Amino acid sequence: NTTNDDDEDNIMRIEKCYFCSSPCYPGHGTLFVRNDSKQFRFCRSKCHRNFKKKRNPRKVAWTKSYRKTRGKEMAIDSTFEFEKRRNRPVKYNRELMGKTIMAMQRVQNVKEQREARFFANRMLDAKAEKKEQARADLEKHIELLAPAVSQKEEILRNVVDSAKARVAARKKGSKQAVRIDNNSKAITSGADAAMDES
Repeated sequence: NTTNDDDEDNIMRIEKCYFCSSPCYPGHGTLFVRNDSKQFRFCRSKCHRNFKKKRNPRKVAWTKSYRKTRGKEMAIDSTFEFEKRRNRPVKYNRELMGKTIMAMQRVQNVKEQREARFFANRMLDAKAEKKEQARADLEKHIELLAPAVSQKEEILRNVVDSAKARVAARKKGSKQAVRIDNNSKAITSGADAAMDES
């Protein structure tokens, strides 16, 4: 019995924070032991403070339990069964250890794929909701946008007018250039004729 207890003490576990469910690595976080000997692990002082204020983790928006109760993350899945705590001490076997690590990696890959699929399904109708929210915001605060819209129309009108003026100036300049070319041709042809006569 003593050897089993020693083995359990030597195991370095990655515990879960009681409040936010994030991992508590060995040597990190705090452990609060209540008078009835129940242990509460916290990943950081933020979680410990909220626990002391008697806040419900399911009502605090940044916790895992909040996200799961609101349907933002997977709550029911077979991969969660593998994360359950097992207190059975097992004699070290290299082959068994290798298989276990391979299985853990495979389970993690499956879990990530399922989470990605869950997120994609959840985001399908998010675009329509965002558009509706944007439309509602526009209708609610249209008086803020009205002056900017009128200024925008004036600016566009000015840009269009200046562009038309530039085009007209170019056309006028090209017509004058053609006239000058015609005049120079007439002058040169007149000079040629005068040279021929002489």
